[in-house]
Amino acid sequence: MSHLSKAEIDEQVAILFDDIFNRTEPLKKKDQLRIPPQMMPTQNENDRRHNLEEVALGYSPEQARLEAIRCIQCAKPSCISDCPVEINIPGFLKQVAENNFQGAIDTIKEASLLPSICGRVCPQESQCQLHCAIGIANKDVDKSVAIGRLERFVADWERGQGKIQPPEVKPETGKKVAIVGSGPAGLVVAADVRREGHDVTIFEAFHKLGGVMGYGIPEFRLPNDIIDQEISTLEQMGVKFQKNFVVGRTRKLMDLMKKDNFDAIFVGTGAGLPMFMGISGESLVGVFSANEYLTRANLMRAFDSKNSDTPIYYSNNVAVLGGGNVAMDSARMALRLGAENVYVVYRRTEKEMPARVEEVEHAKEEGVQFLFLQNAKNIIGDDKDRVKAMECLRYELGEPDDSGRRRPVVIEGSEFILEVDTVIVAIGNGSNPLISQTTPELDVNKWGNLIVDEKMKTSVDRVYAGGDIVLGAATVILAMGEGRNAAASINEMLHDEIIQEASEILLN
Repeated sequence: MSHLSKAEIDEQVAILFDDIFNRTEPLKKKDQLRIPPQMMPTQNENDRRHNLEEVALGYSPEQARLEAIRCIQCAKPSCISDCPVEINIPGFLKQVAENNFQGAIDTIKEASLLPSICGRVCPQESQCQLHCAIGIANKDVDKSVAIGRLERFVADWERGQGKIQPPEVKPETGKKVAIVGSGPAGLVVAADVRREGHDVTIFEAFHKLGGVMGYGIPEFRLPNDIIDQEISTLEQMGVKFQKNFVVGRTRKLMDLMKKDNFDAIFVGTGAGLPMFMGISGESLVGVFSANEYLTRANLMRAFDSKNSDTPIYYSNNVAVLGGGNVAMDSARMALRLGAENVYVVYRRTEKEMPARVEEVEHAKEEGVQFLFLQNAKNIIGDDKDRVKAMECLRYELGEPDDSGRRRPVVIEGSEFILEVDTVIVAIGNGSNPLISQTTPELDVNKWGNLIVDEKMKTSVDRVYAGGDIVLGAATVILAMGEGRNAAASINEMLHDEIIQEASEILLN
Protein backbone atom coordinates (compact mmCIF):
# COMPACT_ATOMS: atom_id res chain seq x y z
CA MET A 1 0.00 0.00 0.00
CA SER A 2 1.13 3.52 -0.76
CA HIS A 3 1.60 5.94 2.12
CA LEU A 4 2.30 8.93 -0.09
CA SER A 5 0.09 11.95 0.42
CA LYS A 6 -2.33 12.96 -2.31
CA ALA A 7 -0.10 15.93 -3.16
CA GLU A 8 2.93 13.65 -3.56
CA ILE A 9 0.97 11.25 -5.75
CA ASP A 10 -0.32 14.14 -7.89
CA GLU A 11 3.22 15.43 -8.39
CA GLN A 12 4.48 12.05 -9.59
CA VAL A 13 1.44 11.60 -11.82
CA ALA A 14 1.96 15.00 -13.49
CA ILE A 15 5.51 14.10 -14.51
CA LEU A 16 4.54 10.67 -15.84
CA PHE A 17 1.45 12.01 -17.60
CA ASP A 18 3.50 14.58 -19.52
CA ASP A 19 6.00 11.92 -20.54
CA ILE A 20 3.33 9.48 -21.79
CA PHE A 21 0.72 11.72 -23.39
CA ASN A 22 2.91 14.48 -24.79
CA ARG A 23 5.39 12.27 -26.63
CA THR A 24 5.54 12.51 -30.42
CA GLU A 25 6.20 8.83 -31.21
CA PRO A 26 3.52 6.14 -30.70
CA LEU A 27 3.52 4.28 -27.40
CA LYS A 28 4.89 0.74 -27.77
CA LYS A 29 3.80 -2.30 -25.80
CA LYS A 30 7.10 -2.40 -23.90
CA ASP A 31 6.46 1.21 -22.86
CA GLN A 32 2.98 0.28 -21.63
CA LEU A 33 4.42 -2.52 -19.53
CA ARG A 34 6.78 -0.06 -17.86
CA ILE A 35 4.02 2.28 -16.71
CA PRO A 36 3.62 1.72 -12.94
CA PRO A 37 0.20 0.92 -11.49
CA GLN A 38 -1.54 4.05 -10.24
CA MET A 39 -2.04 4.07 -6.49
CA MET A 40 -5.38 5.42 -5.32
CA PRO A 41 -5.08 8.16 -2.68
CA THR A 42 -6.71 7.40 0.67
CA GLN A 43 -7.64 9.26 3.82
CA ASN A 44 -4.88 9.39 6.40
CA GLU A 45 -5.27 6.30 8.63
CA ASN A 46 -5.19 8.32 11.86
CA ASP A 47 -8.04 10.52 10.64
CA ARG A 48 -10.26 7.93 9.01
CA ARG A 49 -10.56 5.63 12.03
CA HIS A 50 -12.59 8.41 13.62
CA ASN A 51 -15.03 9.08 10.78
CA LEU A 52 -17.35 7.27 8.36
CA GLU A 53 -16.11 9.12 5.29
CA GLU A 54 -14.99 7.01 2.36
CA VAL A 55 -11.43 5.74 2.81
CA ALA A 56 -10.45 5.57 -0.88
CA LEU A 57 -10.50 9.03 -2.50
CA GLY A 58 -10.62 7.98 -6.16
CA TYR A 59 -8.42 8.63 -9.19
CA SER A 60 -7.79 12.00 -10.79
CA PRO A 61 -8.49 12.16 -14.56
CA GLU A 62 -4.74 12.02 -15.20
CA GLN A 63 -4.34 8.92 -13.03
CA ALA A 64 -7.29 7.27 -14.74
CA ARG A 65 -5.84 7.81 -18.20
CA LEU A 66 -2.41 6.59 -17.13
CA GLU A 67 -3.90 3.46 -15.61
CA ALA A 68 -6.15 2.78 -18.59
CA ILE A 69 -3.33 3.09 -21.13
CA ARG A 70 -1.57 0.21 -19.35
CA CYS A 71 -4.12 -2.08 -21.02
CA ILE A 72 -2.53 -3.66 -24.11
CA GLN A 73 -5.93 -4.50 -25.69
CA CYS A 74 -5.49 -8.29 -25.81
CA ALA A 75 -6.80 -10.11 -28.87
CA LYS A 76 -8.62 -12.58 -26.60
CA PRO A 77 -9.40 -10.60 -23.44
CA SER A 78 -10.06 -12.95 -20.54
CA CYS A 79 -11.24 -10.02 -18.42
CA ILE A 80 -14.61 -10.03 -20.20
CA SER A 81 -15.33 -13.70 -19.57
CA ASP A 82 -14.02 -13.37 -16.01
CA CYS A 83 -16.58 -10.62 -15.32
CA PRO A 84 -19.88 -12.14 -14.13
CA VAL A 85 -21.88 -9.56 -16.13
CA GLU A 86 -19.42 -9.54 -19.07
CA ILE A 87 -18.67 -5.82 -19.36
CA ASN A 88 -16.68 -4.87 -22.48
CA ILE A 89 -13.64 -4.05 -20.37
CA PRO A 90 -11.04 -3.39 -23.10
CA GLY A 91 -13.57 -1.15 -24.83
CA PHE A 92 -14.20 1.09 -21.85
CA LEU A 93 -10.49 1.16 -20.90
CA LYS A 94 -9.56 2.37 -24.39
CA GLN A 95 -12.14 5.14 -24.10
CA VAL A 96 -10.75 6.23 -20.72
CA ALA A 97 -7.21 6.35 -22.15
CA GLU A 98 -8.52 8.50 -25.00
CA ASN A 99 -10.18 10.92 -22.54
CA ASN A 100 -13.65 9.80 -23.64
CA PHE A 101 -15.14 9.29 -20.19
CA GLN A 102 -18.73 9.50 -21.40
CA GLY A 103 -18.11 6.76 -23.94
CA ALA A 104 -16.52 4.63 -21.22
CA ILE A 105 -19.48 4.84 -18.85
CA ASP A 106 -21.90 4.24 -21.72
CA THR A 107 -20.00 1.06 -22.59
CA ILE A 108 -20.12 -0.17 -18.98
CA LYS A 109 -23.85 0.53 -18.71
CA GLU A 110 -24.60 -1.75 -21.64
CA ALA A 111 -23.94 -4.56 -19.15
CA SER A 112 -24.21 -3.01 -15.67
CA LEU A 113 -26.30 -0.23 -14.13
CA LEU A 114 -24.35 -0.33 -10.84
CA PRO A 115 -20.84 0.80 -11.78
CA SER A 116 -20.30 3.07 -8.77
CA ILE A 117 -21.08 0.14 -6.50
CA CYS A 118 -19.16 -2.56 -8.36
CA GLY A 119 -16.14 -0.31 -8.77
CA ARG A 120 -15.94 -0.04 -4.99
CA VAL A 121 -16.82 -3.42 -3.53
CA CYS A 122 -16.32 -6.14 -6.16
CA PRO A 123 -13.27 -8.41 -5.72
CA GLN A 124 -11.76 -7.61 -9.12
CA GLU A 125 -8.47 -9.22 -8.13
CA SER A 126 -10.17 -12.64 -8.14
CA GLN A 127 -12.33 -11.96 -11.18
CA CYS A 128 -11.69 -9.57 -14.10
CA GLN A 129 -8.14 -8.70 -13.00
CA LEU A 130 -7.08 -12.25 -12.16
CA HIS A 131 -5.92 -13.21 -15.66
CA CYS A 132 -4.98 -9.72 -16.89
CA ALA A 133 -1.99 -10.00 -19.25
CA ILE A 134 -0.26 -7.11 -17.48
CA GLY A 135 -0.56 -8.81 -14.11
CA ILE A 136 0.66 -12.09 -15.57
CA ALA A 137 3.62 -10.34 -17.24
CA ASN A 138 4.57 -8.86 -13.86
CA LYS A 139 3.81 -12.14 -12.00
CA ASP A 140 1.62 -10.17 -9.61
CA VAL A 141 -2.16 -9.72 -9.80
CA ASP A 142 -1.73 -6.42 -7.92
CA LYS A 143 0.07 -5.15 -11.04
CA SER A 144 -2.93 -5.94 -13.27
CA VAL A 145 -4.77 -3.01 -14.83
CA ALA A 146 -6.98 -1.57 -12.05
CA ILE A 147 -10.28 -2.27 -13.82
CA GLY A 148 -12.41 -1.75 -10.72
CA ARG A 149 -10.87 1.60 -9.85
CA LEU A 150 -11.39 2.79 -13.41
CA GLU A 151 -15.01 1.64 -13.38
CA ARG A 152 -15.48 3.64 -10.19
CA PHE A 153 -13.74 6.66 -11.73
CA VAL A 154 -15.98 6.95 -14.79
CA ALA A 155 -19.12 6.29 -12.75
CA ASP A 156 -18.15 9.03 -10.29
CA TRP A 157 -17.24 11.32 -13.19
CA GLU A 158 -20.69 10.87 -14.70
CA ARG A 159 -22.39 11.58 -11.38
CA GLY A 160 -20.18 14.62 -10.79
CA GLN A 161 -21.09 15.99 -14.22
CA GLY A 162 -24.80 15.51 -13.52
CA LYS A 163 -25.05 13.48 -16.72
CA ILE A 164 -26.63 10.26 -15.45
CA GLN A 165 -29.26 9.18 -17.96
CA PRO A 166 -31.58 6.20 -17.48
CA PRO A 167 -31.48 3.54 -20.21
CA GLU A 168 -34.13 3.51 -22.89
CA VAL A 169 -37.29 1.56 -22.02
CA LYS A 170 -39.27 -0.22 -24.73
CA PRO A 171 -43.05 0.29 -25.10
CA GLU A 172 -45.23 -1.16 -22.35
CA THR A 173 -46.06 -4.85 -22.80
CA GLY A 174 -48.76 -5.21 -20.17
CA LYS A 175 -46.75 -7.89 -18.35
CA LYS A 176 -46.02 -7.53 -14.62
CA VAL A 177 -42.93 -8.79 -12.81
CA ALA A 178 -42.40 -8.84 -9.04
CA ILE A 179 -38.89 -8.65 -7.58
CA VAL A 180 -38.52 -9.82 -3.98
CA GLY A 181 -35.54 -8.04 -2.43
CA SER A 182 -33.70 -4.90 -3.51
CA GLY A 183 -30.18 -6.27 -3.27
CA PRO A 184 -27.78 -6.46 -6.22
CA ALA A 185 -29.48 -9.45 -7.88
CA GLY A 186 -32.93 -7.90 -7.61
CA LEU A 187 -31.81 -4.50 -8.92
CA VAL A 188 -30.19 -6.07 -12.00
CA VAL A 189 -33.30 -8.12 -12.76
CA ALA A 190 -35.44 -5.02 -12.36
CA ALA A 191 -33.28 -3.03 -14.78
CA ASP A 192 -33.05 -5.70 -17.46
CA VAL A 193 -36.73 -6.65 -17.30
CA ARG A 194 -37.90 -3.02 -17.25
CA ARG A 195 -35.78 -2.23 -20.33
CA GLU A 196 -37.99 -4.68 -22.25
CA GLY A 197 -41.12 -2.70 -21.34
CA HIS A 198 -42.50 -4.91 -18.57
CA ASP A 199 -44.06 -3.42 -15.44
CA VAL A 200 -41.69 -4.01 -12.50
CA THR A 201 -42.28 -3.73 -8.75
CA ILE A 202 -39.58 -4.38 -6.15
CA PHE A 203 -40.73 -5.51 -2.69
CA GLU A 204 -38.24 -4.69 0.10
CA ALA A 205 -38.57 -5.79 3.74
CA PHE A 206 -36.51 -2.89 5.12
CA HIS A 207 -37.33 0.81 5.17
CA LYS A 208 -34.30 1.46 2.96
CA LEU A 209 -33.43 0.00 -0.42
CA GLY A 210 -30.22 -1.75 -1.42
CA GLY A 211 -30.29 -5.02 0.51
CA VAL A 212 -26.91 -6.13 1.83
CA MET A 213 -25.25 -3.15 0.12
CA GLY A 214 -27.18 -0.83 2.44
CA TYR A 215 -27.24 -2.73 5.71
CA GLY A 216 -24.05 -4.76 5.49
CA ILE A 217 -21.38 -2.59 3.84
CA PRO A 218 -20.22 0.41 5.91
CA GLU A 219 -20.19 3.87 4.42
CA PHE A 220 -16.40 4.11 4.61
CA ARG A 221 -16.42 1.51 1.81
CA LEU A 222 -19.71 2.26 0.06
CA PRO A 223 -21.49 5.55 0.84
CA ASN A 224 -25.24 5.21 1.11
CA ASP A 225 -25.88 8.17 -1.19
CA ILE A 226 -24.17 6.26 -4.01
CA ILE A 227 -26.55 3.33 -3.52
CA ASP A 228 -29.45 5.80 -3.54
CA GLN A 229 -28.21 7.38 -6.77
CA GLU A 230 -27.92 4.03 -8.54
CA ILE A 231 -31.44 3.11 -7.41
CA SER A 232 -32.82 6.46 -8.55
CA THR A 233 -31.87 5.48 -12.10
CA LEU A 234 -34.29 2.57 -11.81
CA GLU A 235 -37.00 4.90 -10.51
CA GLN A 236 -36.49 7.12 -13.55
CA MET A 237 -36.97 4.03 -15.72
CA GLY A 238 -40.35 3.48 -14.10
CA VAL A 239 -39.50 0.70 -11.64
CA LYS A 240 -41.81 0.84 -8.61
CA PHE A 241 -40.77 0.11 -5.02
CA GLN A 242 -42.72 -1.07 -1.99
CA LYS A 243 -40.70 -0.79 1.23
CA ASN A 244 -41.49 -2.39 4.61
CA PHE A 245 -43.10 -5.22 2.67
CA VAL A 246 -42.09 -8.68 3.91
CA VAL A 247 -42.99 -11.28 1.32
CA GLY A 248 -43.96 -14.36 3.28
CA ARG A 249 -45.51 -12.24 6.03
CA THR A 250 -47.09 -9.11 4.54
CA ARG A 251 -48.14 -11.25 1.61
CA LYS A 252 -47.31 -14.81 0.62
CA LEU A 253 -45.18 -15.35 -2.44
CA MET A 254 -47.80 -17.25 -4.43
CA ASP A 255 -50.43 -14.60 -3.67
CA LEU A 256 -48.38 -12.14 -5.72
CA MET A 257 -49.40 -14.20 -8.75
CA LYS A 258 -52.80 -15.48 -7.67
CA LYS A 259 -54.16 -12.24 -6.18
CA ASP A 260 -51.94 -9.47 -7.58
CA ASN A 261 -51.67 -10.90 -11.11
CA PHE A 262 -47.90 -10.81 -11.52
CA ASP A 263 -46.78 -12.78 -14.55
CA ALA A 264 -43.36 -13.68 -13.11
CA ILE A 265 -41.53 -13.41 -9.80
CA PHE A 266 -37.83 -13.15 -9.04
CA VAL A 267 -36.67 -14.06 -5.51
CA GLY A 268 -33.47 -12.33 -4.43
CA THR A 269 -33.81 -12.27 -0.66
CA GLY A 270 -30.15 -12.96 0.01
CA ALA A 271 -28.32 -14.73 2.81
CA GLY A 272 -29.41 -12.90 5.93
CA LEU A 273 -29.44 -15.73 8.47
CA PRO A 274 -26.34 -15.35 10.70
CA MET A 275 -24.25 -18.39 11.57
CA PHE A 276 -22.77 -18.82 15.03
CA MET A 277 -19.93 -20.94 16.43
CA GLY A 278 -22.08 -23.16 18.63
CA ILE A 279 -19.80 -22.58 21.63
CA SER A 280 -20.54 -21.82 25.25
CA GLY A 281 -21.25 -18.17 26.04
CA GLU A 282 -22.71 -17.05 22.71
CA SER A 283 -25.91 -15.95 24.49
CA LEU A 284 -24.06 -13.49 26.74
CA VAL A 285 -24.69 -9.76 26.56
CA GLY A 286 -22.00 -8.36 24.26
CA VAL A 287 -22.06 -11.14 21.65
CA PHE A 288 -23.38 -10.08 18.24
CA SER A 289 -23.68 -11.45 14.76
CA ALA A 290 -21.88 -9.24 12.27
CA ASN A 291 -25.24 -8.76 10.53
CA GLU A 292 -26.84 -7.20 13.58
CA TYR A 293 -23.81 -5.13 14.47
CA LEU A 294 -23.42 -3.65 10.99
CA THR A 295 -27.16 -3.17 10.50
CA ARG A 296 -27.42 -1.18 13.71
CA ALA A 297 -24.30 0.87 13.00
CA ASN A 298 -24.81 1.46 9.27
CA LEU A 299 -28.42 1.12 8.11
CA MET A 300 -29.95 2.29 11.40
CA ARG A 301 -27.35 5.06 11.78
CA ALA A 302 -26.19 4.18 15.31
CA PHE A 303 -22.79 5.71 14.50
CA ASP A 304 -24.54 9.08 14.29
CA SER A 305 -25.58 9.12 17.95
CA LYS A 306 -26.48 12.83 17.88
CA ASN A 307 -29.19 12.27 15.29
CA SER A 308 -30.15 8.62 15.85
CA ASP A 309 -31.76 6.80 18.76
CA THR A 310 -30.61 3.36 17.60
CA PRO A 311 -28.96 1.60 20.56
CA ILE A 312 -25.45 0.28 20.03
CA TYR A 313 -23.15 -1.63 22.39
CA TYR A 314 -20.14 0.56 23.06
CA SER A 315 -16.98 -1.44 23.64
CA ASN A 316 -13.37 -1.11 24.73
CA ASN A 317 -11.94 -4.45 23.61
CA VAL A 318 -13.55 -6.27 20.69
CA ALA A 319 -12.90 -9.71 19.19
CA VAL A 320 -14.14 -10.33 15.66
CA LEU A 321 -14.34 -14.01 14.67
CA GLY A 322 -13.77 -14.67 10.96
CA GLY A 323 -11.53 -13.67 8.07
CA GLY A 324 -13.79 -12.40 5.30
CA ASN A 325 -14.80 -8.93 4.15
CA VAL A 326 -17.64 -8.86 6.69
CA ALA A 327 -15.13 -9.47 9.47
CA MET A 328 -12.99 -6.59 8.17
CA ASP A 329 -16.06 -4.32 8.00
CA SER A 330 -17.06 -5.24 11.55
CA ALA A 331 -13.57 -4.70 12.96
CA ARG A 332 -13.13 -1.35 11.26
CA MET A 333 -16.61 -0.22 12.32
CA ALA A 334 -15.82 -1.15 15.94
CA LEU A 335 -12.80 1.16 15.82
CA ARG A 336 -14.96 3.98 14.52
CA LEU A 337 -17.44 3.42 17.32
CA GLY A 338 -14.67 4.04 19.86
CA ALA A 339 -13.13 0.67 20.71
CA GLU A 340 -9.58 0.90 22.04
CA ASN A 341 -8.49 -2.56 20.87
CA VAL A 342 -9.98 -4.62 18.06
CA TYR A 343 -8.76 -8.16 17.38
CA VAL A 344 -9.55 -10.21 14.30
CA VAL A 345 -9.31 -13.83 15.44
CA TYR A 346 -8.79 -16.22 12.54
CA ARG A 347 -7.93 -19.91 12.70
CA ARG A 348 -5.81 -19.98 9.55
CA THR A 349 -2.98 -17.71 8.37
CA GLU A 350 -3.28 -14.43 6.52
CA LYS A 351 -2.61 -16.20 3.23
CA GLU A 352 -5.84 -18.20 3.57
CA MET A 353 -8.04 -15.25 4.49
CA PRO A 354 -10.91 -14.77 2.02
CA ALA A 355 -11.07 -11.00 2.65
CA ARG A 356 -9.79 -8.67 -0.05
CA VAL A 357 -6.13 -7.79 0.40
CA GLU A 358 -6.96 -4.09 0.20
CA GLU A 359 -9.47 -4.36 3.06
CA VAL A 360 -6.99 -6.26 5.23
CA GLU A 361 -4.31 -3.63 4.57
CA HIS A 362 -6.71 -0.81 5.38
CA ALA A 363 -7.67 -2.56 8.62
CA LYS A 364 -4.02 -2.96 9.62
CA GLU A 365 -3.28 0.68 8.85
CA GLU A 366 -6.18 1.73 11.08
CA GLY A 367 -4.92 -0.31 14.02
CA VAL A 368 -6.87 -3.58 13.88
CA GLN A 369 -4.80 -6.37 15.43
CA PHE A 370 -4.76 -9.80 13.75
CA LEU A 371 -4.50 -13.01 15.77
CA PHE A 372 -3.81 -15.72 13.21
CA LEU A 373 -3.95 -19.48 13.86
CA GLN A 374 -6.23 -18.85 16.82
CA ASN A 375 -9.94 -19.31 17.47
CA ALA A 376 -12.54 -19.09 20.21
CA LYS A 377 -13.18 -22.13 22.43
CA ASN A 378 -15.80 -20.43 24.60
CA ILE A 379 -16.89 -16.99 25.74
CA ILE A 380 -16.71 -16.09 29.42
CA GLY A 381 -19.21 -13.85 31.21
CA ASP A 382 -19.21 -11.88 34.45
CA ASP A 383 -21.81 -12.02 37.26
CA LYS A 384 -24.15 -9.85 35.14
CA ASP A 385 -23.94 -12.19 32.12
CA ARG A 386 -21.86 -9.71 30.17
CA VAL A 387 -18.81 -10.72 28.14
CA LYS A 388 -15.56 -10.29 30.06
CA ALA A 389 -13.17 -12.60 28.20
CA MET A 390 -12.80 -15.30 25.58
CA GLU A 391 -10.97 -18.58 25.97
CA CYS A 392 -9.03 -19.29 22.79
CA LEU A 393 -7.10 -22.14 21.21
CA ARG A 394 -4.01 -22.04 19.05
CA TYR A 395 -3.87 -23.90 15.75
CA GLU A 396 -1.44 -25.20 13.15
CA LEU A 397 -2.18 -25.95 9.51
CA GLY A 398 -2.62 -29.54 8.37
CA GLU A 399 -3.60 -31.03 5.02
CA PRO A 400 -5.84 -29.11 2.55
CA ASP A 401 -9.61 -29.46 2.97
CA ASP A 402 -12.33 -29.44 0.27
CA SER A 403 -11.83 -25.71 -0.29
CA GLY A 404 -8.15 -26.25 -1.12
CA ARG A 405 -7.03 -24.38 1.97
CA ARG A 406 -4.94 -26.18 4.59
CA ARG A 407 -7.11 -27.43 7.41
CA PRO A 408 -6.55 -25.81 10.84
CA VAL A 409 -5.64 -28.36 13.52
CA VAL A 410 -5.92 -27.60 17.25
CA ILE A 411 -2.69 -27.60 19.25
CA GLU A 412 -3.54 -29.57 22.39
CA GLY A 413 -3.10 -27.70 25.65
CA SER A 414 -2.80 -24.32 23.89
CA GLU A 415 -5.71 -22.61 25.66
CA PHE A 416 -5.28 -18.95 26.64
CA ILE A 417 -7.52 -16.09 27.77
CA LEU A 418 -8.16 -12.97 25.69
CA GLU A 419 -9.75 -10.15 27.69
CA VAL A 420 -12.59 -8.63 25.65
CA ASP A 421 -15.97 -7.12 26.40
CA THR A 422 -17.52 -7.69 22.96
CA VAL A 423 -17.48 -10.57 20.49
CA ILE A 424 -18.69 -10.16 16.90
CA VAL A 425 -19.27 -13.42 15.02
CA ALA A 426 -18.54 -12.99 11.31
CA ILE A 427 -18.21 -16.57 10.05
CA GLY A 428 -20.89 -16.39 7.35
CA ASN A 429 -24.63 -16.39 6.76
CA GLY A 430 -27.23 -18.87 5.64
CA SER A 431 -29.98 -18.21 3.13
CA ASN A 432 -33.03 -16.28 4.31
CA PRO A 433 -35.49 -19.05 5.27
CA LEU A 434 -38.74 -17.07 5.26
CA ILE A 435 -39.68 -17.57 1.60
CA SER A 436 -39.04 -21.32 1.62
CA GLN A 437 -40.82 -21.77 4.95
CA THR A 438 -43.95 -19.99 3.72
CA THR A 439 -43.83 -21.42 0.19
CA PRO A 440 -43.51 -25.20 0.61
CA GLU A 441 -43.78 -25.68 -3.17
CA LEU A 442 -40.23 -24.36 -3.54
CA ASP A 443 -37.44 -26.97 -3.55
CA VAL A 444 -34.40 -26.20 -1.40
CA ASN A 445 -31.09 -27.97 -0.79
CA LYS A 446 -29.79 -29.12 2.60
CA TRP A 447 -28.46 -25.62 3.34
CA GLY A 448 -31.83 -24.00 2.63
CA ASN A 449 -30.76 -22.46 -0.69
CA LEU A 450 -33.40 -22.37 -3.42
CA ILE A 451 -32.74 -24.88 -6.18
CA VAL A 452 -32.87 -23.48 -9.71
CA ASP A 453 -32.27 -24.88 -13.19
CA GLU A 454 -29.93 -23.52 -15.86
CA LYS A 455 -32.43 -20.75 -16.62
CA MET A 456 -32.58 -19.71 -12.94
CA LYS A 457 -36.15 -21.07 -12.64
CA THR A 458 -37.21 -22.62 -9.35
CA SER A 459 -39.42 -25.70 -8.93
CA VAL A 460 -42.45 -23.39 -9.18
CA ASP A 461 -43.57 -22.23 -12.60
CA ARG A 462 -42.90 -18.54 -13.30
CA VAL A 463 -40.81 -18.15 -10.15
CA TYR A 464 -37.09 -17.47 -10.64
CA ALA A 465 -34.33 -16.88 -8.12
CA GLY A 466 -30.71 -15.80 -7.91
CA GLY A 467 -28.00 -14.26 -5.77
CA ASP A 468 -27.22 -15.38 -2.23
CA ILE A 469 -30.58 -17.15 -1.79
CA VAL A 470 -29.26 -19.60 -4.41
CA LEU A 471 -25.47 -19.33 -4.05
CA GLY A 472 -25.20 -18.90 -0.30
CA ALA A 473 -23.23 -15.86 0.84
CA ALA A 474 -21.31 -14.64 -2.23
CA THR A 475 -20.26 -11.31 -3.75
CA VAL A 476 -22.20 -8.37 -5.15
CA ILE A 477 -21.02 -9.00 -8.70
CA LEU A 478 -21.79 -12.74 -8.61
CA ALA A 479 -25.30 -11.90 -7.44
CA MET A 480 -25.56 -9.44 -10.31
CA GLY A 481 -24.46 -12.12 -12.76
CA GLU A 482 -27.18 -14.43 -11.48
CA GLY A 483 -29.68 -11.60 -11.81
CA ARG A 484 -28.65 -10.98 -15.40
CA ASN A 485 -29.21 -14.65 -16.27
CA ALA A 486 -32.57 -14.74 -14.53
CA ALA A 487 -33.71 -11.55 -16.26
CA ALA A 488 -32.83 -13.03 -19.65
CA SER A 489 -34.95 -16.09 -18.87
CA ILE A 490 -37.89 -14.01 -17.63
CA ASN A 491 -37.74 -11.79 -20.72
CA GLU A 492 -37.60 -14.84 -22.97
CA MET A 493 -40.63 -16.42 -21.28
CA LEU A 494 -42.69 -13.22 -21.42
CA HIS A 495 -41.68 -12.52 -25.03
CA ASP A 496 -42.81 -15.98 -26.10
CA GLU A 497 -46.06 -15.50 -24.21
CA ILE A 498 -46.73 -12.15 -25.88
CA ILE A 499 -46.12 -13.69 -29.31
CA GLN A 500 -48.48 -16.59 -28.46
CA GLU A 501 -51.19 -14.23 -27.26
CA ALA A 502 -50.86 -12.08 -30.39
CA SER A 503 -51.12 -15.19 -32.58
CA GLU A 504 -54.30 -16.30 -30.82
CA ILE A 505 -55.87 -12.88 -31.30
CA LEU A 506 -55.05 -12.97 -35.02
CA LEU A 507 -56.49 -16.48 -35.37
CA ASN A 508 -59.70 -15.46 -33.66
